[in-house]
Amino acid sequence: MFAAYRADIDRLVAERGFKSVDVASIAPDNPNRAELRKKFLDEHFHKEDEVRFFVAGSGLFTLHVGDKVYEIECVKDDLIAVPDGTTHWFDMGDEPSFVAIRFFTEPDGWVGHFTGTDIAQKFPRYVPTQAS
Repeated sequence: MFAAYRADIDRLVAERGFKSVDVASIAPDNPNRAELRKKFLDEHFHKEDEVRFFVAGSGLFTLHVGDKVYEIECVKDDLIAVPDGTTHWFDMGDEPSFVAIRFFTEPDGWVGHFTGTDIAQKFPRYVPTQAS
C-alpha cells in the first residue's frame, strides 16, 4: 500500500515534519467493529493535527468549532487535516469500511483527549452516502 502512495507520503512528511506514518484499516466483518467505532464517537481533541488520507472506503469527521458543528464526509482520495486542539469526533458507520494512511508528529501516535461532553450523541450517526 505504501508503495503506491510513496511520493505523496514522502512529500507530506517533508512538508509537515511527520515522525511516523501508519495505516488504519477496518472492514465490515471485523468482530471488534462496534468497540472500535465507539472509541472515536465521543468528542475529543489532539495535541497535534489529525491528518488522514483515505485510500478506500469512507468515514465522517464532525468538527465542533465555537458554537458551530461541521460534518465532513471523507471518501477515497480525500486528505483531511483536523487542526491541533479542534474538538471533533469520527464515525465510521455501523459496518465500517475504510483504509486510511495516518500521519503523526507525536511519537506515541493517536492520543485522544476527551472533553466529557455529550454533544456527539445529539447528532445522527453516519450512514455512508456513496459506494466506496
